Amino acid sequence: MKNYYMDNAATTPLSKEALEAMMPYLTDEFGNASTIYMPGQRAKSAIENSRRTIASTIGAKPSEIYFTSGGSESDNWALVGAFEHARPALREKGLPGHIITDKIEHHAILNTCRYLEAQGVEVTYLDVDAYGNVDPAAVMASIRKDTFLVSIMTANNEVGTVEPIKEIGEALRKHETETGQKILFHTDAVQAFGHIELDVSELNVDLMSSSAHKLNGPKGVGFLYIRRDITLPGFIHGGAQERGRRAGTENVPAIAGFARAAEIACGSLGIRKIRETEVRDHLIERLLTEIPGARLNGDRASRLPNNVNVCFPGTDGETLLLLLNERQIYASAGSACASGSLEPSHVLMAMGLSKDDARASLRLTISHDTSIEDTDYVADTLKELVTRIKKI
Repeated sequence: MKNYYMDNAATTPLSKEALEAMMPYLTDEFGNASTIYMPGQRAKSAIENSRRTIASTIGAKPSEIYFTSGGSESDNWALVGAFEHARPALREKGLPGHIITDKIEHHAILNTCRYLEAQGVEVTYLDVDAYGNVDPAAVMASIRKDTFLVSIMTANNEVGTVEPIKEIGEALRKHETETGQKILFHTDAVQAFGHIELDVSELNVDLMSSSAHKLNGPKGVGFLYIRRDITLPGFIHGGAQERGRRAGTENVPAIAGFARAAEIACGSLGIRKIRETEVRDHLIERLLTEIPGARLNGDRASRLPNNVNVCFPGTDGETLLLLLNERQIYASAGSACASGSLEPSHVLMAMGLSKDDARASLRLTISHDTSIEDTDYVADTLKELVTRIKKI
């Protein structure tokens, strides 16, 4: 029986092309990139070629790309590194330091902020509107004299809302020009990279995080973009890898696979967005018009092309997931990082949903391989299951 994988926001299958790019470095070309003999230098060359490929997809310079183990490490490095960078000046002025973020960030951001709060940093967690949008004016109104970092995700991992990163970046640059206060701007682009167009110069970001397994690359590799004029301290200490700022023997196969996956994803972005948006909207329309009471979570227009998040009041998301699983439909009730949690989604709660409605919501995330027929099967199945649960 066919499987219907509808959880591409959690992870994506490794593409054949990415696997092919990885295979030489898993077999014959196994050299350590830090060595000076030829096998090691070939591995080093593969890393630098991959760095150039990744940089080209976001309008960055190769020297601004640092490979990491994934989005969580990149987020941690960005936030902790920004604090370490600012700490000497803050200490000299007797200030605690201040970060601005929002309430619907991924736990890699929120929990790192809580760690920094334990170090004395003060954090403003901005509210969002009912669609998950951050207000750029609220960001600017929250700035203090000791604000050293703003971190706002590019697109939300649960509801797919695309945030006004460009507007926030422009406002921060204007603030710097007018006041002389430099505030670093970080964006977690894990869900957005490879799914919507990103250019670090246009967005006016200083730091950007990404992860390969969200765009048909391997798990365990990501990058942190660090703008060339920023000296962010290293996060993992040891050897001189990644120009002395991220120690550890490089994962050459994963880096090569990441670069190939990114090249394909960004190269086919225009066509893929059109097709995914069509399939996404077809599924949304069927769910909202054919299931009484169903409501879309997130912004209808400013939304990732592959994200469908719907509330089915009077049901239970976990029960729906188990019943869908029996029909070979694989979805989620929110972030994969929070699976197993008894608490309702912090994202949906911040958007104003009740606990019951948050628990009654499902996230269905499609891919370029998802067909209209696939979504019809999902919609038909959900209609049946929601009706059955409501009767019970």
